[in-house]
Amino acid sequence: MKHSLVQHPFLRLPTAYSAPAGAEVQSQPLQSFRLAVKDLFHMAGLPTTAGNPTWLATHATPTHTASCVSKLIADGATFVGKTITDELAYSLNGQNIHYGTPQNPVTPNRLPGGSSSGSAVAVSQDLADIGLGTDTGGSIRVPSSYNGLYGLRPTHGAIPADNMVALAPSFDTVGFMTRTLPSLEKVAQSLLPNQQPKLSKVLIANTLMNQVEHKVELAQQLNDWQQAGKLTLDGSLEIDPIHWQTGATFRTLQGAEIWQTHGAWIIQHDPDFAPDIASRFEWTKTLTASDVEQAKTQQAAFRAWMDEAIQDSILILPTTPGRAPELTMADAELADYRNQLLELTAIAGLCGYPQLHLPVCEIEGAPCGVSLIGPRGSDLSLIAFAKSLME
Repeated sequence: MKHSLVQHPFLRLPTAYSAPAGAEVQSQPLQSFRLAVKDLFHMAGLPTTAGNPTWLATHATPTHTASCVSKLIADGATFVGKTITDELAYSLNGQNIHYGTPQNPVTPNRLPGGSSSGSAVAVSQDLADIGLGTDTGGSIRVPSSYNGLYGLRPTHGAIPADNMVALAPSFDTVGFMTRTLPSLEKVAQSLLPNQQPKLSKVLIANTLMNQVEHKVELAQQLNDWQQAGKLTLDGSLEIDPIHWQTGATFRTLQGAEIWQTHGAWIIQHDPDFAPDIASRFEWTKTLTASDVEQAKTQQAAFRAWMDEAIQDSILILPTTPGRAPELTMADAELADYRNQLLELTAIAGLCGYPQLHLPVCEIEGAPCGVSLIGPRGSDLSLIAFAKSLME
């Protein structure tokens, strides 16, 4: 597989773009913020590539702008460029054989993470303050972890996903990354509803915490918070990804929706995909109605169990299995790592929960961290709790 590198994350700069009419408002809380937009979001007058030249060639230039982009601009953010994404967002690696792989500025020998790779790298390089992206299977959380950023996958449906290239609508979310937690809070206040449930307990996913590469660093961080009086654990929640088949269930449901969303276009235009992405698209069309029905049953059981288990609680768990994989990792090994990664990221995805990544750990200079998950609609409450930990 070709691993091309570029030194910047941008695909297109805003030379020809002007803000949509009516974007100006009196209060502009994001006035000093630079906005990098993943090239899945439509912006009037700018082509959308979705990370693939065939997509670009077979779709007209958009005449409407995604409402999330318009809202951020209306609140004062300055658009600085559209950013590289994995092809049709169907990867967690951050690589693109057509437009290049944005270079991870923290660990250049490692993957930047995807599919919101360009937006993450733009923020990590201080070329932008807001990295707007999407998260279906982890595409905000993973690059946030790999690039040392704060990142929020919101409650599913909390931010409208209009005027953008979908992947699997039942799981697609509009998310964002920043270098600081106060910045992330301002973006969240701009895009998310204000009504938030009160969260009264803190649980820890001990089994998952003990399985990851940075388990020692995570334990030390939790101990530091506890010693400082910032964290009191009220219990543990033992999630067994093997028992619940989180990764497999998510892959099946996501894959079926992906083929439903893009299958006809793929058959008609036979686009050139990277080998790993092409292989996944080929697999999606083999999924049967029985496969989907079984996966939906499993999802419903897991979702009901999780809803009962967390209720008014915050769950602490690892975001990723560890550091970003090295660029030289063999394809087969990278595929195995992706399956491990999905077992973690699928927890929030299957349940529609918000998940907030905190960049609190590193191993030999490579970032990793921890996540907070809460009930649906608790996005701002998670941020408030994170502020109490990080202050």
